[in-house]
Amino acid sequence: MRRLFSFILLIFHFFFSDTLFAQHDHMQQGNKVPADTVMSHVMTHEQMEMPSAFSRNLPMQVNGSGTSWHPANSPMYMHMWHAGKWHYMLHYGLFLRYSDQNAGLKAGERGGEAFDAPNWVMLMANRPVGEKGLLTLRGMFSADALTVGGEGYPLLFQTGETWKGKALIDRQHPHDVFSELSVGYTQAFNKHTDVFLYFGMPGEPSVGPPAFMHRPSALSMPSAPLSHHWQDATHITFGVTTLGLRYKTVKLETSIFTGREPGEKRYDFDTPKFDSYSARVSVNPTRAVALQASYGWLNSPEALHPEEDIERLSASALFNISLNKTSVLSSTVAWGLNRYHSAENADVSKGNALLLEADFQSKKYNLFGRMEWVQKNGAELGLGENTGKNHDIGAFTAGAGCYLWKNKVFWTNLGVTGTAYATSDLLKPYYGSAPYSFEIFLRIIPPRM
Repeated sequence: MRRLFSFILLIFHFFFSDTLFAQHDHMQQGNKVPADTVMSHVMTHEQMEMPSAFSRNLPMQVNGSGTSWHPANSPMYMHMWHAGKWHYMLHYGLFLRYSDQNAGLKAGERGGEAFDAPNWVMLMANRPVGEKGLLTLRGMFSADALTVGGEGYPLLFQTGETWKGKALIDRQHPHDVFSELSVGYTQAFNKHTDVFLYFGMPGEPSVGPPAFMHRPSALSMPSAPLSHHWQDATHITFGVTTLGLRYKTVKLETSIFTGREPGEKRYDFDTPKFDSYSARVSVNPTRAVALQASYGWLNSPEALHPEEDIERLSASALFNISLNKTSVLSSTVAWGLNRYHSAENADVSKGNALLLEADFQSKKYNLFGRMEWVQKNGAELGLGENTGKNHDIGAFTAGAGCYLWKNKVFWTNLGVTGTAYATSDLLKPYYGSAPYSFEIFLRIIPPRM
């Protein structure tokens, strides 16, 4: 399986090379983008009015979750308006879904089905301050606790967080009602250099790629990746402070934050501790590519294992290519590594996760898919034996959707996904020899700008 992913990565490196994007930009704009202004481009009047969340000199398309970056040519699904000096953006997603996890399960095997509605909504406002300052306010909210339930939705092989004092296994936890309440201030020294300060309660520290629900490559998929807790699970953290510096298309940032994951009460605010730290470097070598590498030390993230700390390393690459005025292909390659440190266990264990996802959006339909390889130990999966052994899990998801309604207020599409899994023989008594899952959903999003 590792050789397969290596081969896929090689293909992506070749296909999404710098040369390809340079040729595409040349055809679209009639000239080649200089290297030192690779994130600048011709924008509409509305886009020029609202800059990036953390720079008056970058386009708003680079906005990822928290302080992360997307490619500068990313598609945007949102509403925008302004009042005085304030500029506003509204972004949301709702999936009305039926899910059957391990659809062919036999007695004693794990799985489940549910009708649910994962959802989120984000509101951002920013305004210039003086000649070189920028103030940004952002709020993200979710009604998952009502529409999904306290124990989350069924998702085969998923792990992380708790419900009623027990580990959530084969379920994806719901998101908090207050998923982000943050404020950021940026001061520009000149066109190429900014420094910014970000505070969130909750917010997202400088760890990993943009959170899955914000990545263009994952917008059509209703379920979280199995690698979520290896890559971008810190996107809801109660207590985050980040200091960052941008020079041209390179950004360095560091955060102090609360290591503990959100508690089971999804309507309140957890106590901030600022006991963890991270650092991330982000580079956008072209308008079509966003790269990041990060390191984080998470102090006691899991409530059931308070003595255990986690080192998290991550690297990712996001790509976008516009095929014509209405069609765009977005993709992500991401890797994450968790190293588990415990005072009670001198041996350091670790687990890797690799993700590849892509989403092709056209005028009438969309095609998407996700491939993952994750190493999870027996304790995470709640096995009665072999708890310290890593188990390789492969998940292969493919899906398609067609748009039913499009207007100036919202777009709606009907979609279906299917997922097949590859596991070790030790997991087959729990999940069967060939587990598979499927989902049928109706998705509601804002129009694409």
